[in-house]
Amino acid sequence: MSGPNDSGDVVELRVHGVSGASAAQVLGLQQTGQVAGDRSGGFYRPRHRCTDATGADGVTLEAYRWGDLPSGTVARTLAVVFLLPFMLVNVAIWMRPANPGSEATVKSLCRVLALTLTVLYVLAIAGVAVDLVGWRCLASSDCLTGRSWLSWLGGRPVGLRLGVLALVPAAAIGLIWRVSCRPGRTFEAFRAPDQGSSASRLGTVGQWDAEPLVGRLRAIHVAAAFATLDLVLLLARGAGDVSAATIALTALTGLILTGCVGLLCTPPLIDRAAGDQRLDRVTRTLRTTAITLTVVVVAYVSGSSEPWPQEHGLPGYDTTLAGLFVAQTTLLAALGVVLLWHRRRERDATPLFGLGALVVAATGISLAVAYSAELVYRVADFLDRDVQTGDGIASGPPRAYTWAIYGFFRALLITVVVAGLVVLISRRSRRRAAAAIVARDFPDPPAEAGPRLRQVRDAIARARFTEKLVPLAVLYGCLTGLGTATTTVGLLGQFPSDLLERNVRLPADAVTFGIAFGSWVIAAIILGLIVGGIFAYRTEPYRRHIGVLWDLGTFWPRAAHPFAPPCYSERAVPELARRITYLVERGDAVLLTGHSHGSVLLAATVLQLPPQVGDRVALLTHGSPLRRLYARLFPAYVNDAALREIGRRVDWRWVNLWRDTDPIGGWVFSPHPAPAPATTGDPAAAVDRRQRDPCDVVTPPGDSVAPPIHGHWQSESDGPFTEAVRELVRRLGGRAGPSGTPR
Repeated sequence: MSGPNDSGDVVELRVHGVSGASAAQVLGLQQTGQVAGDRSGGFYRPRHRCTDATGADGVTLEAYRWGDLPSGTVARTLAVVFLLPFMLVNVAIWMRPANPGSEATVKSLCRVLALTLTVLYVLAIAGVAVDLVGWRCLASSDCLTGRSWLSWLGGRPVGLRLGVLALVPAAAIGLIWRVSCRPGRTFEAFRAPDQGSSASRLGTVGQWDAEPLVGRLRAIHVAAAFATLDLVLLLARGAGDVSAATIALTALTGLILTGCVGLLCTPPLIDRAAGDQRLDRVTRTLRTTAITLTVVVVAYVSGSSEPWPQEHGLPGYDTTLAGLFVAQTTLLAALGVVLLWHRRRERDATPLFGLGALVVAATGISLAVAYSAELVYRVADFLDRDVQTGDGIASGPPRAYTWAIYGFFRALLITVVVAGLVVLISRRSRRRAAAAIVARDFPDPPAEAGPRLRQVRDAIARARFTEKLVPLAVLYGCLTGLGTATTTVGLLGQFPSDLLERNVRLPADAVTFGIAFGSWVIAAIILGLIVGGIFAYRTEPYRRHIGVLWDLGTFWPRAAHPFAPPCYSERAVPELARRITYLVERGDAVLLTGHSHGSVLLAATVLQLPPQVGDRVALLTHGSPLRRLYARLFPAYVNDAALREIGRRVDWRWVNLWRDTDPIGGWVFSPHPAPAPATTGDPAAAVDRRQRDPCDVVTPPGDSVAPPIHGHWQSESDGPFTEAVRELVRRLGGRAGPSGTPR
């Protein structure tokens, strides 16, 4: 659909942030109409007869609304909550250092770590269905009493029980396989018309044909998932019957798992573009072999007539689970060593101390372990009926899960305590710095402005706490990695309560109570994430606060875990590039204005525009996290070279507005309050424009309250924004006439 105006205009294309605002809110108008795109992502303009069809700066207004791409429905929102560990590990692969020498190693380690999450997913469901229900509950008359939905299996042979209940994890694998396949075709039609020749990796965002890689990863993870289920069944069978068939099937299962790991450790091979049919056939064959083997193993176990060992838990399950935790600990340690070895040595050049990928990967692993342990313990509590949680911990699921809950709760508790201390210790310095900013902005305030000045000071002090989150994130990542390591103590048959009582004289009952409490804390966190996901979908202010992490995670394509939520930039960035190219080719100049995460989308888009299009484009960013968040978290993609290339692409027609009260956005090139004079010779020095927030601390005449503190909220109607728009319109070659229409 074409726009309603004749060609030759200056079009201000506004892209919102994570708030998911409506088109009317982005444009600041009540009457808007869609001119391109669809309901999930579309372009809007004021209606023909709307009196405010142009902005105060005289340009034609247009908005791109992408808020429904990463979320859209309650079901998809809740899926993000449950797939959060997969998303975090997938993000970790994009947080690798800028040093190209570490790329292959970091990719391999992150992908193998992602595979361990899939294995853990299967082990958790197998622990519920095969271990708790099939092995323990069905062998207990007390557990079966009053449960007709289970009693029909109660008198069956052990092998048949396990074979039937193995269908539950098999169905769970099929479900997540199906869910991961559906979004892959959503954005196929959205490709930029011409790829720009950007030297920056950020310029490739949205240009990947991600489906070949995701398809290969999906086949590998499905193969590993079914092989994990086979291993659980075969180890249980092998504990009482070490036959040639059991050994052969176990060896074949091991070969499949080894093949999965081997493929993930060859990035140049698996990252090949579409068209490598041989590689696709290899991964599909691996998946088909694993599925066929599962059918054979289930049939073999179900029909086995040999006696089964009499053990409390499913034979081999505890050892498999603890072995997985050992592997995760080893991989996290190896990733930390690689990141520290390849980090840049220059001062202030190493975001998150070079451990960004480790922190996020460890957090994802920890969250997945907590999810899994809580699932097993809640089901165990349900099956145990009147048994107290503490007693259930001592006699219930595998010890490795007990250590996992203990490690997660310990990491969370220590981080919360340290965070509280950091808040208290840094409060004075943050307030001192904020007071200096307030004194500079409002040098001669009247006496009645005292309370308002304190509110502004506190807002600035809170915004500056963002920088304190960096060491806290590293601390939590290291503690969760240590928590994963301590789960291996379960291999020795020790419980946390016994070990701590013996070594540090801490009463065992107190430790058991702490673990039980930690289990309920995990349940509360999961419930909070679910409620938060629903509110994030339904409530705009709530989503504005939590959406930044959500949209940051789903901005990056699936390159480590195929079950992570789909990437919306695969549509948004090419769609923006296509629309901008169309507007310029029909004769318009385009002023791009992006708030918050919208500025990141526009930055990636500018790097994909052909040179002749960039000559007719200007960029206005406000509340932008490009430097403050993205440059710290993704140094290989957002760095000084990439930001300067964006400036050159638009011939430095770029203005960035930022506020000291903003906890997310900030400066891009210079933290100085005012732009440097043009005589400096560096055009980047004139990009950043600091906005005083609020505009005044005194209640204006005719009003009853002082001007608001905007913080991270967008404010396209403010004077600094309007002035920046008019300046960029002039630099594009347009000027506002008396009626507000560019001439």
